[in-house]
Amino acid sequence: MTFWINPDSYMKTPSFRLAVSAFALAGLAHTATAQTTLYQPRDIKRAFDKGTRAADGRPGPKYWQNTARYNITVQAAPPARDIKGRETITYFNNSPDTLKSLVIRLIQNIHKPGVSRDGDASPDYLTTGVAIDSFAVGGQARPYNGRGAATAQTIALPKALAPHDSVRLSFAWHFPISLESGREGMLDKTTFFLAYFYPRIAVYDDYNGWDRLPFVDSKEFYNDFNNYTLRVKVPANYIVWATGTLQNPKQVLQPAFAKKLDKSMTSEAIMHIATAADLAKKNITAQQPFNTWVWKADDISDVTLAFSDHYVWDAASVIVDPATKRRASVQAAYADSTVDFRSSVKFSQNALSWFSRNWPGVPYPFPKMTVIQGFADMEYPMMVNDSPQKDLQFAQLVQDHEIAHTYFPFYMGINESRYAFMDEGWATTFELLIGRAENGVAAADEFYRKFRVNRWINDRSTAEDLPVITPSSELRAGYGNNSYGKASLSYLALKDMLGDELFKKCLHAYMDRWHGKHPIPWDYFNSMSNASGQDLTWFFNNWFFSNGYIDLAISKLDKTAKGTTVSLKNVGGFAVPVDLKVTYADGSTETLHRSADIWRANQQQASFVIPAGKVVQAVALDHGLYMDADPSNDRLTAQ
Repeated sequence: MTFWINPDSYMKTPSFRLAVSAFALAGLAHTATAQTTLYQPRDIKRAFDKGTRAADGRPGPKYWQNTARYNITVQAAPPARDIKGRETITYFNNSPDTLKSLVIRLIQNIHKPGVSRDGDASPDYLTTGVAIDSFAVGGQARPYNGRGAATAQTIALPKALAPHDSVRLSFAWHFPISLESGREGMLDKTTFFLAYFYPRIAVYDDYNGWDRLPFVDSKEFYNDFNNYTLRVKVPANYIVWATGTLQNPKQVLQPAFAKKLDKSMTSEAIMHIATAADLAKKNITAQQPFNTWVWKADDISDVTLAFSDHYVWDAASVIVDPATKRRASVQAAYADSTVDFRSSVKFSQNALSWFSRNWPGVPYPFPKMTVIQGFADMEYPMMVNDSPQKDLQFAQLVQDHEIAHTYFPFYMGINESRYAFMDEGWATTFELLIGRAENGVAAADEFYRKFRVNRWINDRSTAEDLPVITPSSELRAGYGNNSYGKASLSYLALKDMLGDELFKKCLHAYMDRWHGKHPIPWDYFNSMSNASGQDLTWFFNNWFFSNGYIDLAISKLDKTAKGTTVSLKNVGGFAVPVDLKVTYADGSTETLHRSADIWRANQQQASFVIPAGKVVQAVALDHGLYMDADPSNDRLTAQ
């Protein structure tokens, strides 16, 4: 549920036990101390003590992470629902630890009856899950000893895996594709979207060891950076789209269509690689019983794929690195009757170009982006699975949001399962910023207020005031607002406080340091302080470790020889920017702006002076994006 708006409408889940995090004790919303240290859980502190992470926000001198090579073959023949696969995984243990077991993720088991999940499951959602047909270690067949129906299963190794050694695993498996799923599954009888379809080795990291969190469907993912070769075997007349670069277009496509695809790689003009008329003639692919499409992708955290015998196919390209003129392919696959998807390639060109040049201002790092008409509004490396929209502007906004995830969590290896705000908050921020460029500031800001702020700020429930740092895995209520809106508002407040130039410098420093690695929140906090040359601990403590919300009040106006002093109370506690609309006795108005830095010295109260000159008649808070929980005390008239 990566394009989250409202958990009541999107996350169809029952009440989930709230674990009120001890992190709430780390910082108080109402503190008058200028600086504190950020609370670190014991496992995080140990990582810093061991030298895998550094206090300046960089990877420590002893930082490590594991990786693997995946060679996967998957086969399907719609309308049959059976998905069959086999793979070899060469897993490299770069850690200093000897591993006596591995944790295997079988995420498709989320569809099995009885598996722990956050939501109710309809009969069409449920399947028998993954069946392991064969398993081998180092070429020797062994019984697969993973237990139960879990999405994360521990298997013992016949021989412990020493530091800096590797092990080769082989799997064969099958599962029935789900008829109804929130993220992957059957789009129609002959169109499938496969995600999380292969056994994978869970992350083993420096601060938590094995990632054993079960996949419960409402939270997202945490993966290592691996190299993938993917073979997709489907009948003739099925077109395949997947993560990575297609290695054999001339073997699977008829010459005319292979030529059009090749031409699209250097063309700004949108090309219709396969039209509805082409599909009706059944002459697009090689005419043999099955074609095997081969894809490769290196240093990437996941692969996904889709195939159909009736989706049309558009493609073009766009320059994503002005310095080198490097291009990325942009493609779309959809039912010909779906109106908004006819603009999908154009939307992708705009998004990849804008994100590369503006925010975050890092050239799109991958060779391709493909958007598939599905139902998930969900991001994957180099792919997006989006639902059709009647409103073209909203369709573009959703697609922008999913493509923005390229940077967080795919360029940066975010642990979304524990710290979703580290990717969803950024995608929400970039969604706003590109939306301003596309639709104007007023329209973009209004959407943001309506869908990202309004529900949270008007919800007085305890769960909504849990600190943002509370692990996502411990949240049911409060998850969406913590991960999306509250985190995004903090990033925007910091951008305003530092100014665009310094903020971008700091953001790039953080991204450069942790690209292709696994940052945690403390790496972000420390890196931003280090790169800015400022101690931002007070700001991060306020926004991420407190129970704050947004509620400012104008308490009094004092006239002095220097002007009018406006006294503010920070009732809710969050260090937000302040915009004060001043109305003068002559009827004129002006708006005075102060960044969140106004709360640095005292997070309970602040003041600033309206210079002497015109007679002040009234002052009022203009909250902009930072909607106020109690607007009744936002205006005061001079006496």
